[in-house]
Amino acid sequence: MIPESGFLGMIMDATLGVQVVLVFLTLMSLWSWTIIFSKLFLYRRAKRQVSRGYVLFNEASDLSEGLQALSRDEGSPLSKVGLLAVGEFRKLEKADIERDRKRMLVKDTLRRVLRQGVSDEMKYLSSSLSFLATCANASPFIGLFGTVWGIMHAFHSIGLSQSAALATVAPGISEALVTTAIGLVVAIPATIAYNYLLSLLGEVETEMVNFAGAFLNRVEREVSWATGSSRNQ
Repeated sequence: MIPESGFLGMIMDATLGVQVVLVFLTLMSLWSWTIIFSKLFLYRRAKRQVSRGYVLFNEASDLSEGLQALSRDEGSPLSKVGLLAVGEFRKLEKADIERDRKRMLVKDTLRRVLRQGVSDEMKYLSSSLSFLATCANASPFIGLFGTVWGIMHAFHSIGLSQSAALATVAPGISEALVTTAIGLVVAIPATIAYNYLLSLLGEVETEMVNFAGAFLNRVEREVSWATGSSRNQ
């Protein structure tokens, strides 16, 4: 049997409004921790992949070898961005357009495609991350709402019992304050995790942007019809 003075007993004896707030905060906490662990694993893996892929691409002797190195890691964000850029590059190469016109278009076209590829990967990686920000900002206020509700009920009980004794109001107020504490328990880890994950995501984005620049530079140096030189890829 749960003792009346225990934490669980205090929650069980709380008003329905306070209990609903506590259940809602518990669900928010469970979902936020799920996001934290899944994103932590995803971002660390993505960071390793983009860092390793960027080094391999730069160390490759030519563009083709660099793309082959990236293709060995199919799950890498750089592999996806590179394949998207190569696909558009091949389309432009086969297009029925004068070579001089192609040469004028290739740089801007590849820049747009690479920007789109990086943007798509960032959109995928950042999905659900905003929920952590919501938890960080909203949880304390949701907990405060439960506290206000509980205190209102406590004062209502005072009116019904016509007694302002501490023993009369203390249980209701303590039950109400629990929701504020739980709200902070939800908000603090979500805030810390959100800021940390955001910094990891920023590092991944930086590496991807650097790769996009390196890819564009290699195309300009090595592809003959894009540079106007006589060198063949």
